[in-house]
Amino acid sequence: MHMLNELAHLGLTIALALALLGTVIPLVGAQLNRLSWMQLAPVFSVLQFLLVAFSFSVLIQAFIKSDFSLRVVLLNSHTLKPLIYKIAGVWGNHEGSLLLWVLILTLFAACAAWFAKNLPLRLLARVLGVQSAISATFLSFLLFTSNPFSRVDFPPFNGQGLNPLLQDPGLAFHPPFLYLGYVGLSVTFSFAIAALLEGKVDAAWARWVRPWTLSAWVFLTVGIGLGSWWAYYELGWGGFWFWDPVENASLMPWLISVALLHSAIVVEKRDALKAWTILLAILAFGFSLIGTFIVRSGVLTSVHAFANDPERGVFILLILTIFVGGSLLLFAFRAGSMESNGVFSTISRESALVVNNLLLVVSCFVVFVGTVWPLIAELISDRKLSVGPPFFNIAFTPLIIGLAVILPIGSTLPWKRATRRHLIKLWPLIILCFASVGLIWAIQTGRSLLGPIGMGLGVWLILGVLVELYQRAGKGHSKFLRILRLPLADWGKATAHAGLGITICGVAGLTAWQVEDIRIMKVGERFNIAGFSLVLDSVEKFTGPNYFTTMATVKLLREDQLVSVLYPERRYYPVAEVPTTEAGIDSALLRDVYVVVGEAQPEGGYAVRTFIKPLANWIWAGAIFMGFGGLLSLLDRRYRVAHSIRNQRKEVEF
Repeated sequence: MHMLNELAHLGLTIALALALLGTVIPLVGAQLNRLSWMQLAPVFSVLQFLLVAFSFSVLIQAFIKSDFSLRVVLLNSHTLKPLIYKIAGVWGNHEGSLLLWVLILTLFAACAAWFAKNLPLRLLARVLGVQSAISATFLSFLLFTSNPFSRVDFPPFNGQGLNPLLQDPGLAFHPPFLYLGYVGLSVTFSFAIAALLEGKVDAAWARWVRPWTLSAWVFLTVGIGLGSWWAYYELGWGGFWFWDPVENASLMPWLISVALLHSAIVVEKRDALKAWTILLAILAFGFSLIGTFIVRSGVLTSVHAFANDPERGVFILLILTIFVGGSLLLFAFRAGSMESNGVFSTISRESALVVNNLLLVVSCFVVFVGTVWPLIAELISDRKLSVGPPFFNIAFTPLIIGLAVILPIGSTLPWKRATRRHLIKLWPLIILCFASVGLIWAIQTGRSLLGPIGMGLGVWLILGVLVELYQRAGKGHSKFLRILRLPLADWGKATAHAGLGITICGVAGLTAWQVEDIRIMKVGERFNIAGFSLVLDSVEKFTGPNYFTTMATVKLLREDQLVSVLYPERRYYPVAEVPTTEAGIDSALLRDVYVVVGEAQPEGGYAVRTFIKPLANWIWAGAIFMGFGGLLSLLDRRYRVAHSIRNQRKEVEF
């Protein structure tokens, strides 16, 4: 095992050398028009991936076999941990998660080499050259400040264990999906830099970029959804979003990637917004790097933060400055060559997409300012300040409301020029939405307007999707058959927009109509809440694989009929000396019953916290719909067909 560890470390070193060569040779070859040099770009990319994949597999094996001679295994694993959490421990720390980041980075570069062979060779060489530059930078960071194969001179018999909060199936898969999203945006960034170097952006470029952006967005959507779901059922506080700095770090590139997807459509369809699309591609990856800085530098406090090491923070800040600062400088010099020929009127689909983009970008920068303001304030005034949920809710919510309002309008307008007649067609939708708001308001008179307004927006989005599908089917008979035969990309777009509407309904319902109860209960006691009855049937102690637990049995009844039996827990992990909460949840289509049982009270009984959460599952159902919509679009044949330019290679000289 020791020999494998050394070989894995050597593999990372060789991968760094290949990344440096893969940066210089293809980029110089593209500049000098050298065919043989450019043809080496895919070779360098694939070799980097194979070497990093070997090193990552060795680290996984070290965790599985509890090889405590490696410092990272010693600090983040234990012999009593279940196998799935031993594997999750690989990326449940700074060094291992950074190696996973580099693995995915080289994987995307290798995929670009495998699946983009019909790209113009000069463009492909530049894309892979920029990818290799990113890989070289992160491999340097890994080897010089965060070596996952650092050894311990005298290894103990057991390790210190993984953070108990991370010992959960949701958290086992949440980081890899997020990293696939973060790093997937690096390919879009590489395409943008390659386009700036070539001075050319056209419809073909937009078609090549969109699948990479879409795949990154799908992974980000799934990763954010998994993280939100985990926070909901694992942390015991019953919320789905806390505006934690690391939550914000994942939201920012998600917002920019949504803007980029819509902007690339305008480039492809209308030959407009070229420079803006390039800028969004740079910003999307830039915010991914900012998220990395937030997580690993320790400058902002977060339950997710892995590292509190100034040296690492400075290194990441240097990476951020080089790539974002350098690319923005290049953009400033070359953006003038990105002339857009598309012309459109004020009332048109293009204009709606521009408004869509502006709202998304402004909302991203609102989140960014709220996230980094405590750091800036501390530097200026030497006082610790915090920006909490009230700021984000007040500043962010109106922008999302505006986005939800404009989305169906833009989707139903024609390209280039629309008339008032097109807007009049939307009046039935508006009437239906106001009717739904009025109905909901009548049902819950006397409460906040947030619920009805949110539900109205959700209905507006979903009805907008139906109207767009109806329009796409054209005139005449057999509309239903034509709708079914629409391209997968159209169905994907409709599903994703409907998913956003479902999520907005869920957020509005949970936020506006949640009912909460906190009380001390003794075994056998019963209480009523929102039409339900709960009975604390028993409280028992058990021993888990690597924890002790106090498990309650709570019966949920409605009209004296048993609905469900819930088993909330209070776990204690002796190795880490950390307690955790496991909520008992009964889920249904229109509500969740959410029960948390606390520690025993001195006067007898247990603290029991109960929530009735209307439409809670709609939040994650919407995320599933959005991710599935992106997947449907990726499966569209038009995304998978390469757009080759055969004459390009004839122009290349040896």
